[in-house]
Amino acid sequence: MKRNSPQDQITRKEAIKKMGKYAALTAVGTFLILNPKKAHATSPPDPGGNPFD
Repeated sequence: MKRNSPQDQITRKEAIKKMGKYAALTAVGTFLILNPKKAHATSPPDPGGNPFD
């Protein structure tokens, strides 16, 4: 296992800042992919009836 020198390491504050950016990007991407209005518009129509009857 390679030890990192102090120059290669980042501070806790910098790490939290980077993770915040990734979290925001992930939230935006998830919202765009799973947008409820768009998902409902592209879903097939309800065939009706109960398939278990």
